[in-house]
Formats: sequence, structure tokens, C-alpha cells
Amino acid sequence: MHDDCILITAAEIWKGVTSVSNAGRKRGRGKGAGKRVAKNLNRGQIIGVGRENMVWPGLNSPILAGRELNTQKKLSPDPKYQENLQRIRDTMGRASAGRLRPVDRGWSGRKLPGRSIGQPDSLNPSDFAGFDTRVLEFKTVFNMTATFGRKRSLSAFVITGNKKGLAGFALGKANNGQTALKSAKNRAAQKLMYIPLYNNHTVYHDFFTQFGKTKIHVRKCAEGHGLVCHRALKTICEVIGIKDLYAKVEGSTKNYQNLAKAFFIGLLQQRTFETLADDQNLFVVERRKEMDNYPLVVGKPSGEPLDIPSSKVPDYNLVIMNGKVPLEKRKFPKFYQIGVHEKRWNVHLSKTVPFRNMDSVRTRIRAEYGELRSFLMDKFPECRTSRPGENKKIQEEEETV
Repeated sequence: MHDDCILITAAEIWKGVTSVSNAGRKRGRGKGAGKRVAKNLNRGQIIGVGRENMVWPGLNSPILAGRELNTQKKLSPDPKYQENLQRIRDTMGRASAGRLRPVDRGWSGRKLPGRSIGQPDSLNPSDFAGFDTRVLEFKTVFNMTATFGRKRSLSAFVITGNKKGLAGFALGKANNGQTALKSAKNRAAQKLMYIPLYNNHTVYHDFFTQFGKTKIHVRKCAEGHGLVCHRALKTICEVIGIKDLYAKVEGSTKNYQNLAKAFFIGLLQQRTFETLADDQNLFVVERRKEMDNYPLVVGKPSGEPLDIPSSKVPDYNLVIMNGKVPLEKRKFPKFYQIGVHEKRWNVHLSKTVPFRNMDSVRTRIRAEYGELRSFLMDKFPECRTSRPGENKKIQEEEETV
């Protein structure tokens, strides 16, 4: 062996390939070093077996074959040896994450925000039966310390609830992601709050709430409207049990912690119909279009109600908004809807509006022709829209006739 030859282990060679020095890291090098995984090149190899298909008595074959002594000899080469070895090496470092159901996906692919992590831990599993925990924020944070320097940890912000008005949120930090999620989930279970819901599907009234620079305008919606709001608010509503809501977020929309705090402040400051009736000492009456605006008493004062004329009854919207009036921006008409273009625009609408909605068009065609068909059917009988196999049945009936 020459003097300039140095024996280096496989681990040291892989370290030189997959890592970067501290000086290089300060200069911005090696940002993808963590993605390169060291491979064990000894896997798939057997001592005495290689590209040259040799027989080595005592190593890869017995010394004696019956009463005869085996000797070293070369066999025909194995064409699949190198192919199998390369296939084993290619599969290294490709850990399959498993298929994720579409229902279990988060806001963006396989990332944690928006995904469910199960119910909180408890000695008695029935304590949190029906609870579900969703991740709102999962990120890496750093803290500069005097002894250890820049210390890295993972932060998880989650919300848990039973979809019946009971919910809580918490923040957990740890060096490990699973530990941070578990800590946040169990902390949220210790900070449960009850949110009153109207008919178990929406809030009691419209409200405005704010925390920090995050402002939220919430509007009560009828049953079947759905959740039209920020994706974090939608996840919070699903955990609480709110099914119908409209919310507009102003200011900071990416600060999920302030977003959750502002929304919970608004929910907890709701006033039920009984509370409003006691505060104003008046009956609270609800009118809805689906009930033909029938006056339905939903709140009665505990004491003797005031006898005041209808002209002095306070405005319901001003009472629930604490005297504030939300700004409704005026929608200005387009240039082709006013002035000299208005007449031509109305002519255009009269021609296009009846054909704009597919359901309305199908209804109009059935009323006009008695069936769902094309206007070319008289010229081309095959232009008929029907169920699979129905055209063939109609053709057979026409042939028999």
C-alpha cells in the first residue's frame, strides 16, 4: 500500500456527500442537504457473489461435492445480477408516505394545516367521544438563547370541539412535531368554551369583532347557505358545529392565532334573544321569507314589557351592532348599462337571459316540445337526448309500426 492512500469508511464518504460545513452553511450552501439520504450499498450483496460468477469452495459453495473436492471455477455470467442490485439501490430513500384519502386532506395537499389529528387523549376514551381536533397552524420557530444559540422548535396551533357548540384552541411547542401536536391537542381540551348556536346551525345575530389588526364581519345566514368565509374560519366553524355563515376578514388574514381569537371573542359576546329581550324590556320577533314573514316571538322579557309606540321601537341591527353601521359599498353600474348603451344592453339581456340557466332551458324545452330534444330533431331524428338504450327502444317501436 502506498503512503498517500488513506482508508475511509463508507459513513465518512457519505457524510462528505450529504452534509455541508459550518462555513459553507453560513454562505447559504447545502440548503437541500437534508433531502439527500445516505444509502447502504452493502444491501443486496453477498460475500463471494459478484459480477464475475465464480465458485469459491468454502465461501459460496460447499468444499466437498459427494466424495469429490470442489475447485474454483468460473460459471456463465448472470445477466440479472447488476439489474437486481440497481433496483434495490434505487428503492432506498424512497419511503412511501401512503395514500391519503381526499376527505382527510388539509387546505393544501398533504400539509398539516386543515387536517384532523383525532380526539384529545384521556384515561377514559368516553370523556372526549365525538370530539375532533384540527390543525390551524404548524410551523418552525427559532429562539436565540445565550447558552445554546439559535434553538429550533416546532409550533402547532390547533382547535378541538364536539360539533355541538363546545370547542377550545391552544398552542403547543416542542422539539418534535408529534410532541407539539399532542401537547396542543391536550391543552385545547383543557380550555373548552361553550358557544351558543341558533337552531344548531348558525350564530344568533350579525356581529363585528377584532383582535389586533384582524377584523371580522360575521353575518347570520339561513339554513342551507353553507360556510362562505376564510378557510381557517371554515375549519373552526366545522369543529364548533356552525353550518351556515358568511364572514369577511379585513386586515391580517394570515395570522391564524389572531383570527381564531377574534372569532371566539365575537362568538362569546353574542346575545341570545332572551338576553336582548331583558336588556330592552321588549319582545323579540322574527320574520322569515320561508314562513311568509309570519311574526314569530323568539324572546320574551322576564319582567313586564314596555308599552311604547311602534315608531319608537329600537332598530334591531343597531342594537346588536352596538350602534355601529357596517359600510356597504355602492356598486356602480357598468358603462354599457347606462346612457346611450342602456337600450342595446336591455335588448341583449332579453335575448340571452332565457338561455343562461341550464335548468331553466331544460324546463322551457320540455314545455315547448313535450320532451328534452334538440331543435334539429325534425331534420335529424337521432338528435334526441334520452337515457342510455332508450333511443334503440324507440327505433324498434318505429320499425314495428
